[in-house]
Amino acid sequence: MKKARNRTNWIVMTLVTLGTIVVLFPLYMTVTIALKNPEQMRQSIFSFPADIQWENFSKAIEMTGFFNALGNSAIVTISTVILTLLTNSLVAYAIARNMNHKFFKGLYFYFVSAMFIPFQIIMLPVVKLTSALNMTNLVGLIFLHTVYGLAFNVFIYVAYIRSIPNALEEAAKVDGATTWGTFWRIIFPLLAPMSATVGILTCLSTYNDFLLPLIMISDQSQYTLPLVQYIFQGQFNTDFNLAFASYLMAMLPMILIYIFAQKWIINGVTQGSVKA
Repeated sequence: MKKARNRTNWIVMTLVTLGTIVVLFPLYMTVTIALKNPEQMRQSIFSFPADIQWENFSKAIEMTGFFNALGNSAIVTISTVILTLLTNSLVAYAIARNMNHKFFKGLYFYFVSAMFIPFQIIMLPVVKLTSALNMTNLVGLIFLHTVYGLAFNVFIYVAYIRSIPNALEEAAKVDGATTWGTFWRIIFPLLAPMSATVGILTCLSTYNDFLLPLIMISDQSQYTLPLVQYIFQGQFNTDFNLAFASYLMAMLPMILIYIFAQKWIINGVTQGSVKA
């Protein structure tokens, strides 16, 4: 039995190793190219630079207006995540606890069906509508990101809420709690594992979104990071070092958030399973 437990599964180990290389090699190339100059690139593109060119980052910051774009992306991302968690969980709670009513059941399937509609189909109507409402700005971007994530978020929230026993809410009502108070004091804390999942996915999709800001934002001072990367790509096409320096700086916030959130979501799942 001990030998069987200590036996290494070489097929799994090989697949894990290959997967790790596939993921880490592009990141390694991004870092090395960002830290080189064109002469070092001509000598060897794969080796780590002996003389690190930190000035690539300062030049990329100046040429792209990096901090302004980072601020815009941070405002949109943080606001969207907060608004999504507060509103989408409420909608899902109302649907999950009233699935026996035809209206709420139809509303649920309406949201689910919206998941199968590509954004490109409604892209032009969105442009016209946002222009008519004077929402071609960061505020409009926040609301649209919140709305577009509603279908998927309701789908996963409803499934999770229905697994929470109704007895908890009935006990709260006996103690005199209102429906509003029951949700915020009992249900919403129990949604921590699912809220972590929704928050992380919303953060990643909003921060990395390119198409929606492209068709909405016309004011250059409100450009987000993906849009700035695209606009200035032509300026970087002859200098890969500056280009990759800007890419690396744009990637760094999401890498840090992912490292932090990965631990947080595991803790959230553990706490949620204990509470359930």
